[in-house]
Amino acid sequence: MRRLSPVLSLLLGTLLSGLCFGQSQAVLPTSSQEEWAGKEIGVMITLDLNVYVPDTYRYETRSTLPSVSVFNPSHLNTDQWIRSAREAGARYAVLVAKHGTGFCLWPTREHGYSVKNTPWEGGQGDIVADFIRSCKKYGVKPGIYYSTGSNAYYGNHNGTFDSPDSVGIYNKMVLAQLKELYGGYGKLFEIWYDGGVTPSAKGGISDEVTQLVLRYQDKAILFQGPAACSNLVRWVGNENGKAPYPMWSRADTTTASNGVVEIKGLNGNPDGPIWCPAETDVPLRLNSAWEGGWLWHAGQDSTVRPLRELVDLYYSSVGNNTNMILGMVIDTSGRFPERDSTAFSQFGKEIARRFAKPIPTTGGSGKEYTLSLGKFPVTVNQVVLSEDISRGENIRQYAVQALMNGQWETVATGISVGHKRIQAFKAIKTNRMRLTIQQSEGTPFLKSFAVYDVTENPL
Repeated sequence: MRRLSPVLSLLLGTLLSGLCFGQSQAVLPTSSQEEWAGKEIGVMITLDLNVYVPDTYRYETRSTLPSVSVFNPSHLNTDQWIRSAREAGARYAVLVAKHGTGFCLWPTREHGYSVKNTPWEGGQGDIVADFIRSCKKYGVKPGIYYSTGSNAYYGNHNGTFDSPDSVGIYNKMVLAQLKELYGGYGKLFEIWYDGGVTPSAKGGISDEVTQLVLRYQDKAILFQGPAACSNLVRWVGNENGKAPYPMWSRADTTTASNGVVEIKGLNGNPDGPIWCPAETDVPLRLNSAWEGGWLWHAGQDSTVRPLRELVDLYYSSVGNNTNMILGMVIDTSGRFPERDSTAFSQFGKEIARRFAKPIPTTGGSGKEYTLSLGKFPVTVNQVVLSEDISRGENIRQYAVQALMNGQWETVATGISVGHKRIQAFKAIKTNRMRLTIQQSEGTPFLKSFAVYDVTENPL
C-alpha cells in the first residue's frame, strides 16, 4: 500500500472524521466495525450465468454472453446454503447479487438480463429476497456483493467500455440498481464493492453511492467502499487466505482492487488516520480451480480444500486480526455441493473443538497479566490474545512467557494484536503464564488473554 504524505494523511483524517460520523480523534472503530470484528467468519455465495456455459463465455466479449433462458436451477434452496454456512461457523453471508456477466439475481427494473426473464419460477423468483429470508431464519447477518466497475452485459470490462458514450447510461443504471438493493431488502450487514468505487472526481459515482449508503444503509460494513463513508473495511491483498503480519486495523486509506493481482504490504498502519480493518477472502475450492475457485464447475469436487488447510487458513486470517470470508460455489441445480457442505461442517466442528474451552483466561488494563493454571503443571501449546478494540488498538509489541523450572521462558512474541491474535508453539508444561506488553500507545486494554492445550486430531 502506498503511504500518504503526512500532510495528505492529516487532510484525509480530517475529511473522514467530518463525513463518516464514526471516527474520533483517537481513531476508534464504529459500533458496526466492532460488531463485524466479533463475527470473525463469513461466507461469499456466488451463482452466475457463466456456470451454465463455462466453455463458451468470455468476460471481455459481450457476444459470448449466454441467454437468460439457460437459467433454470431445479433445486435452488437458499436455506441449504445458509444452513451450511452456519455449520462452518459463519455469522454473516454476502450474496453476489450481480457478478461479471451483469446477470441479476433479483428482478431488477433496469433491464431484462435478470431472473425475471428466466424459466426459473416462471420469472417470478427473487434469489436476493430468498437469501435474506434464509439469513433471518438461521440467525446469519445478510450482505450483498455488487461490483460497480464490471458488467459484460453493458460492455464494461473492469472499467473499460466497448463504447465510451455509454458510460453515463451505465452509471445511471448502476445507481438505480443499488437503490433497489439498498432500499428494497432491509438492513444489510456488509456491502461488497469488488474493485472499489471510482471517485466522482475521476468520472465515477462515489459521491452518489455515498449518498445512497447514508440514506439506506448507514450502519452497513463497506468492503472497499467510498472513502467518504464510515464502517470501511479493506482487502487483505490476496485471495489465498493468508493475512500479512503484523496486521493493523488502522490504515492510511481503504483499498480499491478487484483481487486479480496480489498486492503485498497491506499491513495497515498503527498510526493511520482511519479505522479500516482487513477482510481475508478465500474460496473453499482451490485458487487453481475454474474462475479462481469462486464459481462452480463440473468435475472439480476434488479441488475442495482439505480440513487441515482450512484450519491453517483460520489461523492465518482470524488469528492475524482479520475476518475470514469463505467462498461458496452454487452448482447449476442451485445447491451448495455435498462435498463442499461436508467440508464446511468439518471445519466448523474443528474450530469449535479447538477453542471451546480455554484453560484459564484473564483481561483488564495495564502492561502485565499473569495466569495461574492450577497447583500442578499442565500442557499448553496455544495462546489467544484479544484487545478491547472499542478503546483502540494500542499494543505495539508483546511477549508471552511460561514459568518452567523456576524461570520465566519466552514461548511467543508478537507486534500487533487487535481483535484477535492466535499463536501456536511447541507444547510445554507449566502452571503459570505471563503476558508482558513491551511497547504500547498509551494504556493497553486487554479483552482476553487465554491459553489452550489443543490436541491435534488426524485431519
